[in-house]
Amino acid sequence: MKPTRFETAIALIDKANSEDINTYQVAGMDYPKELLYSQRMTRKLLQFEPNASKALQIAARAQHICRWKIARDAYPMDRVGYLKWRETLKKMHGDLTADILKQVGYDDQFTDRVKAIILKKLIKKNEESQTLEDTICLVFLDYYFDEFAAKHDDEKIIDILKKTWVKMSDKGHKAALKLPFSEKSLALVKQAIS
Repeated sequence: MKPTRFETAIALIDKANSEDINTYQVAGMDYPKELLYSQRMTRKLLQFEPNASKALQIAARAQHICRWKIARDAYPMDRVGYLKWRETLKKMHGDLTADILKQVGYDDQFTDRVKAIILKKLIKKNEESQTLEDTICLVFLDYYFDEFAAKHDDEKIIDILKKTWVKMSDKGHKAALKLPFSEKSLALVKQAIS
């Protein structure tokens, strides 16, 4: 049976992400970092929002597409440089995804919708943009938080958790508090949100 446009788009996003030169180890195996991240995004999105639209599913899968192509150190290593880097990345992710969607036959309206979700337009007003943001935060908290927290002092971690919490919806908060945190991580989360 011929794959659908949606399946082909996901396969092309995965193909692009499988070229990541950076790897991440899970259970002793190395995976291309952004391919693993994108698959975790899909898994977490469907746990969090089982009825997610195809547009939102594609946006989640492509949220970091080819992220390694724009290095963080290409921008000043300060807050302004970081924010500029993130904006440039979002635009690249949106453009690369739009190219894939056009290639597989999606119309401009659908493509623009996916791109707007990736760019997180109207985040607190657009339900799909907010759901993507919640999913991003949940993936960070579930898969990457312990490792990240081990590299930084508690004060910095609490500050980052506060910023993360503000970005999330009430539904996102409830899902986050059900994650299997370590004792130390849970204590940091509770400090941040109290």
